[in-house]
Amino acid sequence: MKRSNTQLSALLAELTTKARTLSLTDTEWSARARVRNETLSRLRRRSSCDLSTLQALAAAVDARLVIDHSTAATVTPDGHFPSSLDRDDEARLLKLAASGDLAYDVWSAAGPRFFMAGLAVMLAGEPGLDRRGLLALAERLHPGASEPAVFARWLERSPLRPSRFLPLLAMERKHAA
Repeated sequence: MKRSNTQLSALLAELTTKARTLSLTDTEWSARARVRNETLSRLRRRSSCDLSTLQALAAAVDARLVIDHSTAATVTPDGHFPSSLDRDDEARLLKLAASGDLAYDVWSAAGPRFFMAGLAVMLAGEPGLDRRGLLALAERLHPGASEPAVFARWLERSPLRPSRFLPLLAMERKHAA
């Protein structure tokens, strides 16, 4: 996740305050988040970090990260899709899809909700994945997302191509097993 050093520092300061309110040292906080203590220490000197690391640190102090897509320059004007999808974005989405994590907060923080709902609908058709759970998640992210016409619209406009993503996901799942 790319942020300015000031934004990342401010976010870490806010999360650190929450950790201290819970009487957690950095070592205890990082252990709760399942993040190496060195990683937490290095984050304070960096200008970027992984979204999953920030989410883990936030969850460990009962906080939630919210990405305001209305001001993000990386989404389409309607806010429904990422304006582009690079290899790092694709890798992050593959990791999420292969994880089996269907937590609404995790998915809604991973991208525009309509886009993420369409991804969940697409994954619901894959063998070995939790079809009902994915469709329920899709509907929670964007009501109506599992309707054929809505999903067809998603397929037409999405920067993510199922013909590329699904084989990569199969490989990711195979390696994770």
